[in-house]
Amino acid sequence: MHLDGSILRVCGLALLLALPLGGPSLGQTANGDGAASEGAGEPDQAGETSEAPPSDGPFIEALSRLATVLGSMHFLRTLCATEDPSIWRDEMGRFIAAQKPGEADKRRLIASFNNGYRAYESTYRSCTDAARLAHNRYQSEGEKLAQDIVTRYGN
Repeated sequence: MHLDGSILRVCGLALLLALPLGGPSLGQTANGDGAASEGAGEPDQAGETSEAPPSDGPFIEALSRLATVLGSMHFLRTLCATEDPSIWRDEMGRFIAAQKPGEADKRRLIASFNNGYRAYESTYRSCTDAARLAHNRYQSEGEKLAQDIVTRYGN
């Protein structure tokens, strides 16, 4: 599967220019199936995990869709690529680190990534022409989404 770096550059720009979601930055790890899993929230002084309300801005919808696309691309690339199969999961980690979302928004973005991943995990067992085509279509959609995020919500 051929992959040019254009979506990575656009995502990088989107990460640098998109409006931050606010809230503390929380770590992201990968679970055994390759989907993302969220870290535990940081306890407040009373020992309870504080949680900011989810964002209701229109940008969260675009960011959530981009996370879904990255999750789908991660599974498809893991299935078909011979080099750097975890590039999209890594990109999602950088995406979350750059956005520094509140806990509720972080959970939403991770859930979107995981939903995208699992949508194809349940369908494909081997790399096929259809899997390559799906990856290429998601790559185009991801580029458009990232450009739109920069255009609409960038500084």
